Amino acid sequence: MSLAGRTGWLKVGGMVLGLGLGLALAGVAGAAEAGGHGGMDPAKVTDFIWRTVNFLVFAVILVYLLAKPAKGFFAQRSQDISQSLEDLEAKKMAAAQALKEAEARLAQVAGEREKIIQQYLAEGEAEKARILEKAEMVAARLREMAVLTIQQETKKAAQEVKQEIVDAATQLAQDLIKEKVTPADQQQLVEEYLKKVVEAH
Repeated sequence: MSLAGRTGWLKVGGMVLGLGLGLALAGVAGAAEAGGHGGMDPAKVTDFIWRTVNFLVFAVILVYLLAKPAKGFFAQRSQDISQSLEDLEAKKMAAAQALKEAEARLAQVAGEREKIIQQYLAEGEAEKARILEKAEMVAARLREMAVLTIQQETKKAAQEVKQEIVDAATQLAQDLIKEKVTPADQQQLVEEYLKKVVEAH
């Protein structure tokens, strides 16, 4: 303990001792006055004084001995409370910082999510445009093929109809020739044909 602390405790002890002695002397005076009238005898007064002095000395020693541990206890307790408050304040600040960082991360994630959604929407629109373009090209090709097929089928049908007309006309001509041509006409036709063949060669 420091010199100032010891001096303070000595002052306190002196005040307690002085107060005790004052009370003891007052008691002795009262007893002596009462002794003259048949009160306490001097032996009892002396015993009372010594008991009071012993009590006061014991009280001063007890106060002196307990002062340092009590002071240390309360100082340590005050320091512990102060440290606990500082720790709580530090934890509060750390929690506030963590919350701020978490909010910043959430804002960043929300921004990235919105960016990804916009990117997917743009890619979806581009893919839709590509699909529509391909579908239009396929439809145009199918129209061209249909037109070509129709033209070919029409031409083929026309040729078939012409061939049928030619065949029918040939058959009709042959039938008419068979009906109208006599054997002499047939002989003449054969001779003309042979003559043309000979002249051709």
